[in-house]
Amino acid sequence: MSSTDEIKNGGMAMLQTINLRKTFDGVVALERLNISVNPGETLCLLGANGAGKTTTINLFLGFLEPTSGEALVNGRNVGMAPVETKRDIAYIPEQVALYPTLSGLENLKYFASLAGHDGYSDEELYGFIGRAGLTADQAARPVAGYSKGMRQKIGVATALAKKAKAFLLDEPLSGLDPSAANEFAVLADQLREDGAAILMATHDIFRATELASRIGIMKAGQLVEELDPSSVHSNEIEAIYLNHMRDDHAPLSKGEAA
Repeated sequence: MSSTDEIKNGGMAMLQTINLRKTFDGVVALERLNISVNPGETLCLLGANGAGKTTTINLFLGFLEPTSGEALVNGRNVGMAPVETKRDIAYIPEQVALYPTLSGLENLKYFASLAGHDGYSDEELYGFIGRAGLTADQAARPVAGYSKGMRQKIGVATALAKKAKAFLLDEPLSGLDPSAANEFAVLADQLREDGAAILMATHDIFRATELASRIGIMKAGQLVEELDPSSVHSNEIEAIYLNHMRDDHAPLSKGEAA
């Protein structure tokens, strides 16, 4: 039985890639990537710009077509079932795009209706907003006056209203002040505890160590190492990451890694 068949016949992975490859005009952006994220897990992908993190997320979203291999959401091939797979996923990019003249509540109502959930009462929508960490007063204000962290919370509320099973987070902590980053990290951890499968691309080794069930280190389109942060100290993870970011022939010495 193939890996695809195993997933489709009751496997646990909510997000999975099977030998996923992507090239742009002959340039390899992703090379035979194999990852999986189960419900209740957070996989953080660490890597420099161009490592393939965002390409991976875009392939799950169906924004790109794979050169070969598969991206699966809840057992379905993204290319073969684009509508069905989008129902199960929520995407929160570095900058959440909202309509600035509308309030947070109005944005949530609009995006929920686009996802096919137009029957929510305002009370129910405020419930999603509250779970995402905003007050009713904040939700009533025009989004033009929102901070980046507040905009992200409306993005999370939209995902909750959509009843998403998997979250794709692309550098969600970039540009947030420490307080907002901590609030978002707490929220992401709550989503995972509620059973969501989370795939997060980030440069933040500290937050990745704090949030991840597993950490995948990516370089030049390849997953070069996967780590369990519960069994590896954050300092060791940083040293391993920095080793991979250097040339293969010039690893860090023990003194440099300390």
